[in-house]
Amino acid sequence: MDILTIGDALVSFNPSTTGPLRFVNTFERKVGGAELNVAIGCSRLGLKAGWISRLGKDEFGKYVYNFVRGEGVDVSQVKLVEGYPTSIYFKELLSSEKVNSYYYRQQSPTLSFNINEIDEDYVKQAKIFHISGVFPAVNDVNKEVMLHLLKMAKKHNLTVTFDPNIRLKLWSPEEARETLLSYLPYVDVLLIGEEEAEILLRTSEPDQFIQEVTKAGIHHAVLKQGERGATAFKDGDKVNVPAHNDIDVVDVIGAGDGFAAGYLYSMIQGWTLEKSVTFANAVAAHVISVKGDNEGLPYKEEMEIFLGKRKGISR
Repeated sequence: MDILTIGDALVSFNPSTTGPLRFVNTFERKVGGAELNVAIGCSRLGLKAGWISRLGKDEFGKYVYNFVRGEGVDVSQVKLVEGYPTSIYFKELLSSEKVNSYYYRQQSPTLSFNINEIDEDYVKQAKIFHISGVFPAVNDVNKEVMLHLLKMAKKHNLTVTFDPNIRLKLWSPEEARETLLSYLPYVDVLLIGEEEAEILLRTSEPDQFIQEVTKAGIHHAVLKQGERGATAFKDGDKVNVPAHNDIDVVDVIGAGDGFAAGYLYSMIQGWTLEKSVTFANAVAAHVISVKGDNEGLPYKEEMEIFLGKRKGISR
């Protein structure tokens, strides 16, 4: 296994028209979930990805399970449980860049997690354990499971990558900061947006950010800066890579997940820091050019075309 992650999945209902939800009559059913999107993105790029989760033993749960399995993600550690409905959420499209999300996941199937059921032999054979701040925000059980898995990952020398992905509809800035800062001692690579950096580290200024992250014992991090690209540092090296601003933005949801998938792929390939950020930026740009949570996550061949690596094709 190259990549292992854990997270809640949701059935996403995408409106057929823009505007407030009260005026929308029809929706298209899709599958979403931050950590799941990363696993799918890695799988499409050719990596072996595994996903640990719990789904409701209902029609939506079966739909998600079959969809994820069809994407080539290992679902051997996913269980369908009785008594918990599979989570759902509705998108509200006000414009191409303004999207609201309404979650219905209070009785998430992840409440049924038992840390004693986590298969340590499964975890230890992975190279990278990727986590996000969404999973622990859903409920207190997930916080306990996350910490248990982090300790297990470090015990077996997995590289831990962390995208805080703070969703303030799920918890307060104070609760997010307290919980997520407690995970930093286990983190090897931090992938974080500017707003999240302000919440966790009280700064998004690149040099100050590097100082604060280094104080936390992390020596490899990427600060995602939206239209200005990303600033990254690793063991003293620092690069700033511009974004692909020539892209027609269709749907911004999933851009961060795409960036993470691209960066994890780059890490597995052993690429330089600049090449890794360039590739991750490109994957994120590809994602926002397509409507949907994970529909825009590219396959390796699509990225070769996107980056102009095939003869006769340039961008």
